[in-house]
Amino acid sequence: MTSATLITYLHLCHRKLWLHHHHIRMEHNSDTVAEGKLIGESTYQRRAKKWKELDLGYTKVDHFDPHNNEIREVKKSRKLEHAHVAQVKYYIYVLEKRGVQNVTGIIEYPKHRKTTKVELTDIGRKEIEGWQAEIERIINLAQCPDMVKKSYCRNCAFYDFCFV
Repeated sequence: MTSATLITYLHLCHRKLWLHHHHIRMEHNSDTVAEGKLIGESTYQRRAKKWKELDLGYTKVDHFDPHNNEIREVKKSRKLEHAHVAQVKYYIYVLEKRGVQNVTGIIEYPKHRKTTKVELTDIGRKEIEGWQAEIERIINLAQCPDMVKKSYCRNCAFYDFCFV
């Protein structure tokens, strides 16, 4: 089953996707991941009264407003926004598959005081089906995909795995 983490990793790094699926995890050693979690946990603390966490088994939505069918995702930086948008589109897709209609999403970047609205279109639904097929292809590879150096590798939790 596809998770939002796999969707995000698909958009960031196929090597990271493959490693994560094969239970090679490095996030617990990352200061960047720790800082992101802290921002997510310490920002908008009053939201807990209105927003619910949804555990969908294979993926978890941190903030969902059931009255407005709105997902809110808090992120540290806009640098990887394309992956953040993909993650929220996937959340919307999963909720639609469970019968929740008219779901929208907002990605919040509190350090930058910016937000990005996310909606899922018919084209987006087809894209997600393609993403799921591509994830299946990658995780079923016999060997880990080759490293492709990207501008954000230096901040990745897997940096030591790939470069040291």
